[in-house]
Amino acid sequence: MLNLNTATAEELDEVPALKGHGFEIVRYREERGRFTSLRQLDEVPGLSGKTDGIAGQVAVVED
Repeated sequence: MLNLNTATAEELDEVPALKGHGFEIVRYREERGRFTSLRQLDEVPGLSGKTDGIAGQVAVVED
């Protein structure tokens, strides 16, 4: 299970639904701060509506 708030772009690219979007996810996180829900992935360029069913592979863990 990957933590959306700490995973690298390379780790995120290993998730089939996120493949090729790891860089954009990390950039979004750096620009806007930590994720508070998986739904925020819809705000990442190119991912809107493409992240259904990833809850078993990616989680939002807040420290």
